[in-house]
Formats: sequence, C-alpha cells, structure tokens
Amino acid sequence: MEIRSPQNSEEWEAYFQLRFKVLREPWNQALGTEHLSDDPTAIHVFAIENNQVLGVARMHESSPQQGQVRCVAVASSHQGRGIGKLLMNFLEQKATEHNWKEIILEARENAVPFYSNLGYIIEKESYLLFGEIQHYTMKKVI
Repeated sequence: MEIRSPQNSEEWEAYFQLRFKVLREPWNQALGTEHLSDDPTAIHVFAIENNQVLGVARMHESSPQQGQVRCVAVASSHQGRGIGKLLMNFLEQKATEHNWKEIILEARENAVPFYSNLGYIIEKESYLLFGEIQHYTMKKVI
C-alpha cells in the first residue's frame, strides 16, 4: 500500500469517488458535493493498493501556522486496518514541513475516539451536519 497524493486524472477521479461514497452518498447528498471550493489549494493524500483507493484525506492552511484536516474517509471494507492513521501521519508530516504549529479538524461524533487516539483534543461541540451528524472541533499541537 502507498500513501501519497493523487498524480493523474484517473487517481483524482477515484479519490473523489471514495470521498463521495463514504462522506456524502449515505446521507443522500448530490454527486458533486464531495468537491470543496478550496480543494485546488489543499494538500491531498490517499492510500492506494493494487490500483484501488482505500482511503483519502485533505488539509489546507486555515490560519497562519495552522492546518485544517477535512474529508478523511476510508472504504468501509478496509476500516480498522490502520489506513486512517497512515493518512493522518502523512498530513501531520506535511504540516510540519509547512512549519504549522497545530492542526484542527471537525470530527464526526463516531470518529472522536479515532482522533483522540492520535492525540487530538476536543475543543468544543461544533455543528450538526445534514441535521443528524454531530461534529466536534478537535486540535493537536505538533
């Protein structure tokens, strides 16, 4: 398995397809909602094995010396194998390379234990996505 950024149109298509399938489709969101306006300036990473995208994530600079992770998704068939941790480690390394001092993210309630195990601390309860998915702002100093 490789952890890296998508490099060609086929990889980008597979990257966004997994993002849609895991983060939007289960809540009946329209195709295209997986694309964010700041995607062109974000750092993107995916886990790929045998030409299959197993996990995706992205991070952008949210303020000076701070990165924000968004859109972390692992294919349901591959959850629990450490792929999410590998994606987060990659993004944390990129944050260090950019001299960012902390990373923030908005964790879905069911993902809070995952991020807590990686050293992220809940700052506050934030918003309700799609009227049903509670999110929490979490932060890690790096």
